[in-house]
Amino acid sequence: MVYGSIILLLAGNMDIESEKLLVHILTNTRVAALGTIRDEAPRVSMVTFVTAQDFSAYYVHVSRLAQHTVDMQKNKQVGLLISESDDWRADPQTLGRLSIRASAEFMENGEPGYAPVKDRYIERFPASEPLFKMADFGLWRIKPKGARFIAGLGKAFNLTPETLQKIAQK
Repeated sequence: MVYGSIILLLAGNMDIESEKLLVHILTNTRVAALGTIRDEAPRVSMVTFVTAQDFSAYYVHVSRLAQHTVDMQKNKQVGLLISESDDWRADPQTLGRLSIRASAEFMENGEPGYAPVKDRYIERFPASEPLFKMADFGLWRIKPKGARFIAGLGKAFNLTPETLQKIAQK
């Protein structure tokens, strides 16, 4: 589609540079915005996260006392926004960012896959290790249903969970 002089790209047309930017963002960004629903209204919180190696899931370690955790217990539908860091470029709207529509699932300690995610989380966030011993903290799996990746001006892509996994394999 063409809007003025801006070309809007859709799923399946992602160029190699955009794929590399997406992988860079997902492997080097440590903070995301988590969107939840409270009293039928959106709420956004900052969370730390790690990705599954195949980008099939994103994991957050949060306190049960936090409002966003209470929200996820009541409504599993969430959003996650992961963005490049602001580098003070002239147009910050060109920063790469991935907006994910997802569902949240609480992970029980001891369930298959829990230990590797915990280890990966502690490796990335060493200060989180004592929090894993606290009863009110838990891991949540954020499972994408779809996503929108903005790789810069005029470079927007609709992504499926399968597309994210294919990009992780490259």
